[in-house]
Amino acid sequence: MRILVCEFVTGGGMPPDQPIPASLAREGDLMLRALLGDLAEVPGVELVVTRDARLAPLPPGVHSITVRHPAESWALWGDLARTVDAVWPIAPETGGALERFSRLAEAAGCRALNSRADAVAVTASKAATAAALSAAGLPAVPARRVENTREPPGDGPWIVKPDDGAGCTDTRLLRDRTEWARWRIGADRTGFVVQPFIPGAPASLSMLCRDGRAWLLSVNRQHVTMSGSALVYRGGVVGGLPATPELSGLAQRIAAALPGLFGYVGVDFIAACDGPAILEVNPRLTTSYAGLRRATGLNVAAAVLGLADDPPIAPPPPERIEPVTLNLEALEWEAVL
Repeated sequence: MRILVCEFVTGGGMPPDQPIPASLAREGDLMLRALLGDLAEVPGVELVVTRDARLAPLPPGVHSITVRHPAESWALWGDLARTVDAVWPIAPETGGALERFSRLAEAAGCRALNSRADAVAVTASKAATAAALSAAGLPAVPARRVENTREPPGDGPWIVKPDDGAGCTDTRLLRDRTEWARWRIGADRTGFVVQPFIPGAPASLSMLCRDGRAWLLSVNRQHVTMSGSALVYRGGVVGGLPATPELSGLAQRIAAALPGLFGYVGVDFIAACDGPAILEVNPRLTTSYAGLRRATGLNVAAAVLGLADDPPIAPPPPERIEPVTLNLEALEWEAVL
């Protein structure tokens, strides 16, 4: 099986006329190398990867194609997709990149080893995700588009963020209406959403999905700090929280509400005093993936390939849960798997 792995940041997706942010490149490489390591252990798998010429080359053993002109990356990916059996994108929802990868694979006639394009389109929007989950009776944190909101809901505080953003990019805490007004008029806020601030511990689910079913792999602590009013994601602890029956049931209900989810899916939520409050659904690899093998003993990439079979092969339960800390600030390129 020949698989094209496209990590957007390090594989040619960034603008050619500005430097690649070091933090994004480190995080992208962390997920990419963890995925490549897992796929390399699957018999019969041949890997093709693209690599931005501005970055250090990947280790030997991978068919890596250097991208010297990022403006031509989508054409290159389209051509490569017609030469492989499957495409595995690691891309943000921002700007429709992940959905475009899903449709690129469909157009090339190969398998996309991520969620269907219709599911990606919904989950790319925090407002649409909250509406879909709420309609299914799930505890989703409401998200309102800022351009349709003259006054914020309630008395605050609030979280504001891009509707299609990834991670904590441009995410801020606004404590009162004075801060809201100052933020609102400071720049064009089209494409942002506002959510009520929910006190509690930031957390996430790592799970596998197919056809409305879910298999919960781990429940993770997230390390999110404040820099002024900005939220900053600094890593977390994979398997740092117990996988309770309540959270396993939550994973099942999310998959049922969004049956187009496939493969690895991450769900960000707040572990609040009265139960989990869902923030967003990420239909792609998340940073937690990099610690899953060590935390669970499970080759998650192999499990995803099993789910892609017809009939699908249900993934085995994790062998163990041993918490693994991921500190994004401490990572060095040479230390990444």
